[in-house]
This record gives sequence, structure tokens and C-alpha cells, in this order.
Amino acid sequence: MKTQVNEIKEGLQHFHGSETIFQIPLLRTRYTNGLKYLAEAAECFWLITDTSIIAKSLMNRSEFITIDFKRLSEDKQDFTGYEAEIIYTDGNDNILEK
Repeated sequence: MKTQVNEIKEGLQHFHGSETIFQIPLLRTRYTNGLKYLAEAAECFWLITDTSIIAKSLMNRSEFITIDFKRLSEDKQDFTGYEAEIIYTDGNDNILEK
């Protein structure tokens, strides 16, 4: 597992911007080569769709939204039943959704 994580991190270092933009037709979400690589390598296309749905619902509150992912420790996972915490903030670091 650790080896796969390191390989993905190393692979992501090669992406800086993108000349090709991909799109999820139903959601009209656009994403770059780097995100496509991450979704394929980590098998997490849900990451693009789930965050896109939430971010689109927050667009009326801010034009600029950042999405921060924090994987929880195993103890917290057992306690909360969640694997990660996702926090959406605006350009002024105001929390929009947690």
C-alpha cells in the first residue's frame, strides 16, 4: 500500500497545468490530466463526481472553492465510520461545508 501511495505521489509531480481538459458530460465538470491520472491510479473516480456535486451546490456562495481532504486515523475511522474528512472553503478560507 505504501509503495502504491509513493508511486502515485511521484507520478503526480509530473503534472503542472494541462493542455487537455476532460469533462464529465452529465455534471459538466472539467478536470485536468493530473486529476485524471490520480483517479485512474487510485481508482477513485468517485472523488471527481462527489466533490463536483458538492462544489456546484456551493457556487452561489463563492466563485472560488477549495476542497481539502484529510484521511482519518484508523481509530477515528472506527469511531466515526468515515474514512476521510472533506472540507470545502471559499477564497477567504471560510468553511462552506464539512
